[in-house]
Amino acid sequence: MQSIRNGQTPSSSSSPGRGISRKMGSTGIVVMLIVFLVAVVFAANQNDVIGWLVVIVSLGWLFLSTFVVFSVRSATRKATAKLAGATAGLAPRGGVQVVDESTTVRDQKLDHSFKIIQVQAKVIVQNLDADREMVNRALETIEITASNGRGMIKKDDGGPVEGTVVD
Repeated sequence: MQSIRNGQTPSSSSSPGRGISRKMGSTGIVVMLIVFLVAVVFAANQNDVIGWLVVIVSLGWLFLSTFVVFSVRSATRKATAKLAGATAGLAPRGGVQVVDESTTVRDQKLDHSFKIIQVQAKVIVQNLDADREMVNRALETIEITASNGRGMIKKDDGGPVEGTVVD
């Protein structure tokens, strides 16, 4: 998976920063090649040992610079591929998910309402046989809380139901 940045298509060349580094690497290799060829020409014209030593040294530098440039390029390709894979793994599967603050607040209120219902259900279970008035208040609290929760979900006519909440 390739990303499209700044209007570029995936098949177009990479970002502008990479083009400069590729040009510099290629320029370095060309310079080393010219140094090597000049050294060979001078060594052949002079035909002395020092000229041929300069040729050997310049050939070594040419090999070294070529090795470095191609190693860096391959490492960059591998790192780019790994980064693209990691980035693709972090992307949400169903597309972009936008979280609205009002939705988060509503979800927290609904969670709180459901906790109230659970507490009141425990009150009913504990006092089912002992205190009928406590059970009636708990049932009323459950009804109010459920109505308020449904109102938050539906966002329809009237506001929350009012009443006495038993703690």
